[in-house]
Amino acid sequence: MTHDHLERPAGTAEDWTIPQDWQRYTADEHAMWDTLFERQAAMLPGRVAPEFIAGLDILRMSKPGIPDFAELSERLMAATGWQVVAVPGLVPDEVFFDHLANRRFVAGRFIRTPEQLDYLQEPDIFHDVFGHVPLLANPVFADYMQAYGQGGQRAAGMGAIDKLARLYWYTVEFGLIRSDAGLRLYGAGIVSSYGESRFALDDPSPNRLGFDLKRLMRTKYRIDDYQQNYFVIDSFEQLLEQTLNTDFGPLYEALQTASDIEIETILPTDKVYTRGTQAYARAKESAA
Repeated sequence: MTHDHLERPAGTAEDWTIPQDWQRYTADEHAMWDTLFERQAAMLPGRVAPEFIAGLDILRMSKPGIPDFAELSERLMAATGWQVVAVPGLVPDEVFFDHLANRRFVAGRFIRTPEQLDYLQEPDIFHDVFGHVPLLANPVFADYMQAYGQGGQRAAGMGAIDKLARLYWYTVEFGLIRSDAGLRLYGAGIVSSYGESRFALDDPSPNRLGFDLKRLMRTKYRIDDYQQNYFVIDSFEQLLEQTLNTDFGPLYEALQTASDIEIETILPTDKVYTRGTQAYARAKESAA
């Protein structure tokens, strides 16, 4: 999750942004977006946080084809003061945090190929824009993302980016939220993935645990497959308040001497929504 050793590609601005060049997308690339969008849009209602669906509507993202960042940013700016900027791929941590702290969400401009329909290693425009941007139209989540960027700038000076990265991973990318109707998805890594959108809610394999900031920041994660743990927040307000009201300096000091928690571990102090079987992860390990 940390990307300190990247070199800025030729042709990028000092802040690593590049033009989206929307007009360069081919008919096949727009068709790929439509295929991905239609598949997720048909499956997510009743599974995803309603704030996500509201964001799709506010930003009018059901329009066919890859979104034009200029048009998308105009609507997003009107809603919460955010904008979407194109970058060539992964960016250094300090660049990423600076953009978030200033309400700019960085998005890759390339889209996956048909062979990568269900999985690709580096986030593409569908993950970045469909997965992340709708919730940026929600004022509370938008504030959380800015607070995270500001927190990242502080963490960089404390040598704690790896710990803070776990907060991003288990909330922004792979978070679940509690509702009266049951658990719902909100993390971008889940809502942009057809397979994980089902796995995260329905499969008996993963643990689903209550959100606890210090515990979460001690917990390892996996980047190569479906998650073995999902952390459940009560509300976006809870997420924002925890971020704004926590003194992270003493927390980082405590984490320096605290051991990491293995991914599938359940602690006696955990609030357990689901005690997972871990069958999926173990089957993958035995087949390797």
